Amino acid sequence: MAAPHTSKRLRIGVDVGGTNTDGVIIDPSQASSPNKGILAHHKAPTTTNPSDGINAAITHMFTASDPPIDPADVASVTIGTTHFVNAVVERDAARLCRVAVLRIAGPFGKHAPPCVDWPDDMRDLILGYWASVDGGLEVDGNLIRELDEGAVREQCRRIGGEGIRAVVVNGVFSPIDTVHRQEERAAEIVAEVLGGDVDVVLSKEVANLGFLERENAAILNAAILPFARKTIRSFQDPVRKLGLDCPVFITQNDGTLLAGEIAARLPIRTFSSGPTNSMRGAAFLIQGEEQQGGQAMMVVDIGGTTTDIGLLLANGFPRQQAAYSELAGVRMNFSCPDIKSIGLGGGSIIRKGASGKQTTVGPDSVGYKLIEEAVVFGGGVLTTTDATVLARPDVQIGDPSLVQGKLTADELSETRAIIKQKLEKVIDIMKTSPEDLPVLLVGGGAVISPDELKGASKVLKPRYSEVANAIGAAMARVSAVVDTVKSTESKSTQKLLDEISAEAIEKTVAAGASLESVKIVEMETLPLQYIANKTRFIVRAAGDFDFSRIDLATVPPTDEQDPAINDMDQYEKRARTDGSTSTEPSGTEKTKPKPKPGQGAANVDPSTYRPTVENRVWVINETDVTWISTGCYILGTGGGGSPYSHMVRLRQLIRAGAVVRVVSPDDLADTDRVGCGGGMGSPTVGIEKLAGDEMVQAQEELARILPADKRATHMIALEIGGGNGLQGMILGASSNMDLPCVDGDWMGRAYPTKWQTTPVVFNERQPVFCPLSMCDGNGNTIIMTSATSDLQVERALRAAISQMGSHAGCAEGPVSGAETRRWAVEHTISAAWRIGRAVEKARRANVVDEVAEEIVKEVGGSEAARVLWKGKIVGVTRTLRMGHIYGECLVEGMDVAEAKEGDTGGLEKDHGRSRFEGLIKIPFKNENIAAIKVRGHETNGDDSEALEKQKDVLCIVPDLISVIDAQNGEAIGTPEYRYGLLVTVLGIAASDRWTGSERGIEIGGPEGFGIHHLKYQPLGKFVKPISVIDEFDRSD
Repeated sequence: MAAPHTSKRLRIGVDVGGTNTDGVIIDPSQASSPNKGILAHHKAPTTTNPSDGINAAITHMFTASDPPIDPADVASVTIGTTHFVNAVVERDAARLCRVAVLRIAGPFGKHAPPCVDWPDDMRDLILGYWASVDGGLEVDGNLIRELDEGAVREQCRRIGGEGIRAVVVNGVFSPIDTVHRQEERAAEIVAEVLGGDVDVVLSKEVANLGFLERENAAILNAAILPFARKTIRSFQDPVRKLGLDCPVFITQNDGTLLAGEIAARLPIRTFSSGPTNSMRGAAFLIQGEEQQGGQAMMVVDIGGTTTDIGLLLANGFPRQQAAYSELAGVRMNFSCPDIKSIGLGGGSIIRKGASGKQTTVGPDSVGYKLIEEAVVFGGGVLTTTDATVLARPDVQIGDPSLVQGKLTADELSETRAIIKQKLEKVIDIMKTSPEDLPVLLVGGGAVISPDELKGASKVLKPRYSEVANAIGAAMARVSAVVDTVKSTESKSTQKLLDEISAEAIEKTVAAGASLESVKIVEMETLPLQYIANKTRFIVRAAGDFDFSRIDLATVPPTDEQDPAINDMDQYEKRARTDGSTSTEPSGTEKTKPKPKPGQGAANVDPSTYRPTVENRVWVINETDVTWISTGCYILGTGGGGSPYSHMVRLRQLIRAGAVVRVVSPDDLADTDRVGCGGGMGSPTVGIEKLAGDEMVQAQEELARILPADKRATHMIALEIGGGNGLQGMILGASSNMDLPCVDGDWMGRAYPTKWQTTPVVFNERQPVFCPLSMCDGNGNTIIMTSATSDLQVERALRAAISQMGSHAGCAEGPVSGAETRRWAVEHTISAAWRIGRAVEKARRANVVDEVAEEIVKEVGGSEAARVLWKGKIVGVTRTLRMGHIYGECLVEGMDVAEAKEGDTGGLEKDHGRSRFEGLIKIPFKNENIAAIKVRGHETNGDDSEALEKQKDVLCIVPDLISVIDAQNGEAIGTPEYRYGLLVTVLGIAASDRWTGSERGIEIGGPEGFGIHHLKYQPLGKFVKPISVIDEFDRSD
């Protein structure tokens, strides 16, 4: 008998997938019963109009349940869908509107305009206008400048003249702006000038710290707002028609709820909820039985074509992949679940071995045609489902008699072994510790998995697993995140964590959670480099929705006169009414320069490409910039910051017509004057306060105090490693200083301090880098005309920079051409270019797992470089000391090629064997210091230093230790180290500028990083990089 309708208790979950729409009705009060409280469930093909599919699923469940379900008992309907963002993926002009962007950034960000790294067609379709006005905050909450309200009004009038009705407001450090509230004030002005019906999106409401990524998310959000409002209303319509008097929720990317009204305002938050729903639904199905003590578990979702694997943490949320995610080529700062996919499913095709060849399984599949093409259904294609039916008489699928004799006993055994091995490999890759974990199998193809898997403490196949995603939607919770920067000067870290946790709980309750159910589920503290007493805190709270909160359980009222509400198909198919689907953006940059044909890296063959070198001058193009940028990060040995934003800026300069020249240090005259410049400060500030003109301004200020004959005739990079590796070319571009850049630098890598440079090693005069200037890009300049040493220069600048926004551009006094030839690490731009080319070659040949071996060939061969280790990161620790991030990374040895997608599908005889066995540790101080073998008895405790032995050192500074992502060949910086990453560790011999003297080893070696119990031992013999200019010069 149905329970009395004393209160609403039932939850409906619907997941609208690309292939199927799944539905479930759950009574949470019966979750401990054998049926888990699942009163009805349904799976059907997804309809063109998702609202029709939702209506059909709910109607079917109501009519199929016994006893019948009373609509009055339903407390909520929760929908998981990617429908909103399909418009973005498909570039559908009928469902996207043009957007204007209003930045509150003062003098910053001018070199990285909105949508700068978007695909061209997407940018042209959406970005209609942009402008920047005075305003913005520093990292400490102080104003960069007051909001220029007059400029906001003027820009609004221009936006109105363009006919644009969606505006994004994005302010520097706006997520921490709780006092000045500049974005909110600008939004008020937009509404005043353009009218209350204009869509205004505040970036701080969409995402957290990360200026460009937050802006990208806000722009996409604004572009789909009209369509999202109509879609959510169309979802609400069948709910009303079925007599359900309850709210409609949408699941967001982290698997938690958004009330309909909020989802209609922030639809971009829903773009990837499917994997999380599936994992949380799986956890619900076994709660109270197997997930004892809040244990983490592996969720393996086997579909028809692919298998998705994720790790569900003890807090009930999936492990997150990274702080960034992509949608249709647009980078945003939403984290997303760490999911790995392999080409294995219930429809995977089996090809029997013949003439000594192996039997293979997948990766191709019959997919949704399984019930037509599989042998058990009368088809002619042998699939994994057929093999399962043949091997297990208890599996009742199709007609088992049809598959009899299709595989011999040996072929069947080999097929089952391949399936088992594929699953075990990916489970091993996803694990973050050697301990076995419970493995939970869900999805329609779960039947193909064996009951025992290596690495699994147990293998569970719960009932109802085929609709786990709908269950996850029905049982979704409410969450909120606080991401902020606070001072630890007057309050302890724990006290601040308590306060921020209370704020997160308050935000979660405000979002609709019941107070008694809210708990803190994630807590992270990130001390900021080079910023005294400042720490970034990220705290997430989650709780169950309070169904008495009807104020949050509403959606915008339906406009019955809008035909699109009544017919979503009509809305989706109708043409855009503003007369254009692709307009050139307007505003401060009305047109976007396009790359010249064949100029981009994607358009050239790296095996045959020749750079432009004439009369010993290398003219840099987009291909060169892309390769050099990749090489710079690898040479950064974990530090130096990502070159990406600098690469984008340099590429923009070249597209706009700037000429960038590189010359050999061998060609410098003794009397030439070689200047130097670079960024200084916290990388965390750099992701939010984008570069202005501080680098060029610092050079201009330095030139003012120098006699004409002492001013720079050339530029050189301070350090080739990381973002500073491109600064010499940016400064030397014809649109800036118009000076050639020398193919070399003062480090040959990256180091954390300015005194760890080769001119200081040579010690021919003290200080080398003085006079100098430092500018913050906001009108503040410091000039140092004299100092006692380069170490004192470093100390003075570090102290000053904390009062200058914690990020500034520096210009060092030029040195002579003769000094440059003696001191510089030569041909390092060439080295970066060659490394980048090697990475591109490996990608083109689909051998990224061997990219380190290719790099070794480019930097001097096996005598000069070596692959130190391959494996998986299984531990990371970090702490802040004297402005630098110290830490340690643990890498467990394994064959990273096992993770490579697109394998042959055959059985691997040597599975599990690798020449890299055991653990290594990589201590770092911003940059990697060493790679050290860890003995089996050692621990990672406070006495780990005493346990490190000289004999266990694989490589140590000043030699280069670079960690490379085994999946894409790119460098991984120390801030990006995280559990589960597959990596290759590469060692490269340092320049003899460092190793040729005891002073060089003292400054750049272990002692320079405060390590006294280990000594430098050369990895190999340094080989000077081959100059691109020498190799490719076309001089007559």
